Amino acid sequence: MSRQVFVIVGASLAGLRAAESLRSRGFDGRLVLIGEERHAPYERPPLSKAVLLGRTGLDALTLRHDWEEIGVEFVAGDRVVEIVADSREVVLASGARIRADKVLLATGGRPVDLALPGADLDGIFTLRDIDEAVELAPLLAEGRRVVVVGGGFIGLEVAASARMLGCDVTVVEAATVPLARGLGPVWGGFIAEHHLTQGVRIGTGVGVASFGGLTSVQYVELDDGTVLEADLAVVGVGMRPRTALAAGLGVKVDGGIVVDAGARTTNRHVFAAGDVTVQPSWSGDRLVRYESYQNAQDQAAIAAAAMLDQEPPRREPPWFWSDQFDLNIQTAGELGGADEVIVRGDRDSASFAAFHLHGDRVAGVFAVNRGRDVRAGMKLMEADVPVSADELMDESVDLRRLAKRVVAHRRS
Repeated sequence: MSRQVFVIVGASLAGLRAAESLRSRGFDGRLVLIGEERHAPYERPPLSKAVLLGRTGLDALTLRHDWEEIGVEFVAGDRVVEIVADSREVVLASGARIRADKVLLATGGRPVDLALPGADLDGIFTLRDIDEAVELAPLLAEGRRVVVVGGGFIGLEVAASARMLGCDVTVVEAATVPLARGLGPVWGGFIAEHHLTQGVRIGTGVGVASFGGLTSVQYVELDDGTVLEADLAVVGVGMRPRTALAAGLGVKVDGGIVVDAGARTTNRHVFAAGDVTVQPSWSGDRLVRYESYQNAQDQAAIAAAAMLDQEPPRREPPWFWSDQFDLNIQTAGELGGADEVIVRGDRDSASFAAFHLHGDRVAGVFAVNRGRDVRAGMKLMEADVPVSADELMDESVDLRRLAKRVVAHRRS
C-alpha cells in the first residue's frame, strides 16, 4: 500500500497545530504544510500589542523552527492556486503539484480593505501580518496623529498601543458602541470609556468617506463632513474568510467554509480549521465563525482526529482575550440573550467578572483582570450545573470547587 499524503494549506496557527496533532496521533505518511508568507507560523495576537510596543519580534513569536523533528515538509512563500477536485491535486503558484489523499484548509482570512478615495496612499495600514506590524511600529512615535478606522478588538488594541507610545489617537467606529458585536453595548461601552480616560478620542455612528494627502495620508474625511488630520491611519474593520479554494472544490461555503463538529466539509477528503470556518456553536444551536487563538488550536486538533478517523478531543467553551492599556479582557461562552447578569468583584476597580445566566446556568462570562474567574466559569458551563446569584457574588465561594462538587455528586 502506498504511503498516504496529507496536505495542509495555510501555515497558520491552525495549520501548524493540525500538523503536530497528526503526528502525535500516529500519522506516519507524508505531511506537507504550505504557507503563502515567507515566514514560519507565528503568533498573531501580539501584532497589535507587543510588536507595536517594541517588546517582541518575529523570532520570539515563531511557533516552530525545527520541521524535521515532526517530519513535516514546510513550503514557505508559495501560494496554492487550485485544488483539482477529481484528482485532489494541490497546485502551487510555483507550478509544483502535490496529489493528496486528504487536504486540510487552514487559510484564515484577510483584513477588509476600504474601497475609498485615497485608500492607496502611503501611511495607511491594515495590520495583516508581521511585516506590516514591524513596518508600522517605529512610526508610532510620540505626538504622531493616528486615526484608527474600526472600533473592534484589533482597532482598540492598536489604539491602546499607539496611545501608550504617546500618539494622538482617534478611533472612528460606524456602530454606536465599539465592540458591541462581540461584547454587547454594556461591556463595549465599559471598554470604550476606559479608552476615553486614557486620552483616546472615539467617534461613533460615523463612517469614513475618503483619505486625503499628496503621496501619504494627511487627513481622513468622515461621511458627516468632519476632517481629521492624520500622519497615519490603521484600518481594522473586519476580516473576510479566504474561501476561494473551497468554493473551487464545490465545498459548501456560507460566510466561511461550512464544517461539522468534526471539522469535516461537504467533501469527505477535505477538512477545514481556524478563522476560515463556520461551525456548530459550542451550545450547538446555530452555525458561527469563531475568530480566536483558542479556536484555531482546538479545531486543528479536532480536524486531525477526523482526518485519521479517531475520536475527537473534548471541546471547551469558546474563549477569547484582549489586552488594552492595563486591562486584561477575557470572555467565554455566549454573552447574548442573558436572563440575568451577576457581577463578582468591583466593577469600579476594573477587577471583576460578570456571569451571564440562562436560567440558573452560566452561559457566558465577561471579565476584566479576572482570568481565574473566567476559567472557573468555563468549568461551570462544561458541567452544566445550577448556580445561585449569591454563590457567584460571594468571593469566598471557590467556583472551581463548586463545579467539581456538583459533578462528583451526580456520579455518586
